[in-house]
Amino acid sequence: MRVVLSGYYGFHNVGDEAILFSIIAALKAEQPDIEIVVLSNDPDYTKKTYQVEAVNRWQLKEVSQAIRSADGVISGGGSLLQDKTGNRSVIYYSGIMMIARAYKKPFVIYAQGIGPVDKKVNQRITKVAISKAKLVTVRDEASKQFLKDIGLKNEVSVVPDPVLGIDVNTRSSDWVQEQSLKQPMLAVSVRDWPSSDNYKEAIAGALDQAAGLGYKVVFVPMHGEHDAETSKEVAAMMSAEALISPHDASIEEKIAVIGESAMLVGMRLHALIFAAVVETPFLALSYDPKIDAFADLCQQPVAADVHDRLSAEELFEKIKQHSEQLEEEKQKMNVYVAQAKQEAKQTAARALACFR
Repeated sequence: MRVVLSGYYGFHNVGDEAILFSIIAALKAEQPDIEIVVLSNDPDYTKKTYQVEAVNRWQLKEVSQAIRSADGVISGGGSLLQDKTGNRSVIYYSGIMMIARAYKKPFVIYAQGIGPVDKKVNQRITKVAISKAKLVTVRDEASKQFLKDIGLKNEVSVVPDPVLGIDVNTRSSDWVQEQSLKQPMLAVSVRDWPSSDNYKEAIAGALDQAAGLGYKVVFVPMHGEHDAETSKEVAAMMSAEALISPHDASIEEKIAVIGESAMLVGMRLHALIFAAVVETPFLALSYDPKIDAFADLCQQPVAADVHDRLSAEELFEKIKQHSEQLEEEKQKMNVYVAQAKQEAKQTAARALACFR
């Protein structure tokens, strides 16, 4: 069997690369001899990293040939169909589905987070494209409700994010060992985001106070140099010395850093998911409904929304409260995670069944 994977791949965003890593692993576990072709922004990197075929996602001829020679197309996971960053995503990913349809190739929506899609024309494009899918799976109830609201008639299943099915080989980080830390770590994932309030100063102030509790603050950049720069910016606002883990570390290394931490304060969705995989309690900093949705699933608190006025004192109090009940928070999180780890792997079997 030959399958094409379409997603936000090859952009060196750790969250999306983790999704790709997880989907490939799940597909190969289900069918070891499967041939996988990834539509990638960096085909050479994708080929080398995942040992799969890859074509340039922007070259229409290459994309069309890949789909034409495949048994089916997987669209996802991640937040592909959204217009918060412009119209391009909705048009591109719907276009891939339409190419599959033109060649009479079945396609599936794989554990996607749908939306926000605010423009009516983009909602119509999304509805028409997804209506032709053989299988529609989304990663949260909000995505399912949105598809219902725009009039989609297909059956929609809510499944865990693919990364929850990732197999963690080790929870020991070579980088952490090199630091020879004597105090527990507080992992932090931040990203740049437009906000009328200076949320970075508030985060820095709260982390300074958290350092006073005996934590070593360790930033974990999830989107390469972009998040590394934001991490440096927040760290520079702190009085306490903080560490920034390598922005170009592997997926496994980033998971290990979070796994060795006592807790995580995170903005990036897949930093929260990494924490869940390795049973590290987390506090979410929301900038998008997908953050709130995942935190709710894991019964972990959303400490603040960066669009609202963020107080360093209030954020610190929530960090302090969370740190005082880590074992209880871990148990609450694992109610969802234990089951989700198994269900995440089953999505691959359902997708492949559509192509046989």
